[in-house]
Amino acid sequence: MKKFTLTSLISYVIISFSGIFNLQAQEYDPFIQDRIDMLNYDSLLITLQEFEDLGIKDIYSQEIEETAQWIIDKYEYWGYENIQLDTFITSGQTLYNIVITKTGTLYPDEYIIIDGHYDTYNGPGVNDNGTGTAIVLEVARILKDIPTEYSIKFIHFSAEEMGLIGSSHYVQNVVIPEDLNIRLVFNIDEVGGVAGEVNNTITCERDESPPTSNNEASAAFTDTLASLTEMYSSLESYISYAYGSDYVPFMQNGYVVTGYYEYNESPYPHTIHDSLSNIDVDYVFEITKSSVGASLYFAHAFDPNTGVNPLTENSAIGVYPNPFEKSFEVKNPTEKDLIMTLFDTHGKELLQLKLG
Repeated sequence: MKKFTLTSLISYVIISFSGIFNLQAQEYDPFIQDRIDMLNYDSLLITLQEFEDLGIKDIYSQEIEETAQWIIDKYEYWGYENIQLDTFITSGQTLYNIVITKTGTLYPDEYIIIDGHYDTYNGPGVNDNGTGTAIVLEVARILKDIPTEYSIKFIHFSAEEMGLIGSSHYVQNVVIPEDLNIRLVFNIDEVGGVAGEVNNTITCERDESPPTSNNEASAAFTDTLASLTEMYSSLESYISYAYGSDYVPFMQNGYVVTGYYEYNESPYPHTIHDSLSNIDVDYVFEITKSSVGASLYFAHAFDPNTGVNPLTENSAIGVYPNPFEKSFEVKNPTEKDLIMTLFDTHGKELLQLKLG
């Protein structure tokens, strides 16, 4: 493995190979599939039912405090220890973003954020956003004892429905002051579909808004998310632009995002009818599968029994991470030479190297 560090090139250089090999895109990984197979439909259904039973979770209610404690109890039951509350006050109410950190083995200070908000408006919010809450919980449950090279922060934001107040507070008071190194924000919001309709497509969202410096990387990650979605679920993917959810404060400050949103848009969010009976639980289960697959892939998970990371061990040629900011590693276990070309995000060739 050769490591390269670049300090003079712009952020998010993209790597390609020519002459001898083509660097493959995502390939089906039995290790990831095994973890997806650990998911349980009934577990997801119970979580969604519990979320509905907690009632209307607006920022002035006792229910939102009870929901926060319900989320914390689940992480404690699974054995997570690094659980923090990002506390803020809005409209005289004390609210909490719940942040659970899983430390990576190789890049402990670089984070994948997997998030969804748990507050609701005018109703129990089973779709908006009990579905995202339940999926983040299921991903965290499956990944609990699986090592990942990158650290993960599972974040349950509050006051999203009041204008992204919780996520804005977190970005302004934690992310920026602590200069968190965030590789990707993976946001899951309103993915319940519509009961009785054919829900076979999920929207994968990319950043198309200013500043543009992070848009190319967002598009690359979103393309990957779309590929992983079709690989590890029965759903088709549709790519659209990101807006109106908790990734926006990250986008506005130059961080890279991707996310899920339902393709068949429900008419029930923000009403008392946003209930379990009006979503398609089979659809949510398929999105849970692809969310687990994408999270494992983005965080570079590996088998705790063998210590083998399929992303770095099973492929002939590997580049990690790609895209990257300042440094990357190249693995070429073959005896052949290859030409590595580095491009900036505008397609300009920056450097060419011969690797043996």
